[in-house]
Amino acid sequence: MHKFLRSVGFSTYQKRKEIEKLLQKLTENAEDIKKLQIEQDTEIVRIRAEAAPGMGLVICGVMEEDGAFKAEYYYPYLSSSDISSTSDCSIQRHTEKETYAGLLDEYKVGISLIFYIDNTMEYQERKIKKEITEVSSACLTGLSVSGKILLPVQKTANQIEKAKVASKNRNNLLEAAKNGDEDAMETLTIEDIDLYSQISRRIMKEDIYSIIDSCFMPCGIECDQYSVIGEIKRIETKKNCFTEEEVYDLTLDCNDLIFHVGIRKDDLKGEPMVGRRFKGQIWMQGTVNFKEPADI
Repeated sequence: MHKFLRSVGFSTYQKRKEIEKLLQKLTENAEDIKKLQIEQDTEIVRIRAEAAPGMGLVICGVMEEDGAFKAEYYYPYLSSSDISSTSDCSIQRHTEKETYAGLLDEYKVGISLIFYIDNTMEYQERKIKKEITEVSSACLTGLSVSGKILLPVQKTANQIEKAKVASKNRNNLLEAAKNGDEDAMETLTIEDIDLYSQISRRIMKEDIYSIIDSCFMPCGIECDQYSVIGEIKRIETKKNCFTEEEVYDLTLDCNDLIFHVGIRKDDLKGEPMVGRRFKGQIWMQGTVNFKEPADI
């Protein structure tokens, strides 16, 4: 069973046989089917079964010689058209199967952001046809199996504006440091030391979540899972048409990075509201938009 199957409203499917029956049912009734000939005797198939608008399961496999579809793996998905990042993005194939990961050099979160690519077939098709595979932007989404709602940190308009300016200056310094600017490296080091000193003093008297407004950090041993705290910008409730389970589609602002998070309503503690914060562990996925000839 895929760990994040419950994130899109399939929490009742716990046993292997039940999941196999579900996949068989979705395969038989699928409408969104794409096929791609990658070798002379190999045709890969991707079936997208929608459980709610922009949410569902993707079943991938191959077409056998007798014309029968053989499923090899599946994964839940949540899609978004909101552009999260326009930073440089490279694509790498996973070792065990024909799936791909995206690597974003995203200064906003301070790390190289790795995510599971949802539109891999488009990338494979472009490679076969020798079309442009350079990425122009990425639309990120995350799936979570548990989360909490935190109250917002109270800020004045002046504090919000100062934070935006500071964030922009830090991104510029990070970019300069990456290009070998020693002054930028020194400035960043001094800022980190000052920040550590401030936190050490404040933690003695304040709650940790009143100091840390948002965070984005790797979690666990898998490289595309993160622990996040982000401000809720928009809330949409989706209902799985197969199980009638409700799923929250939360639009988050985390370190100025905008992305969507899907979580089953019963797995979220607290009432989500715009302005409040979401805290939880997510599996990051997303779609990549490719450059057109006019953009090169």
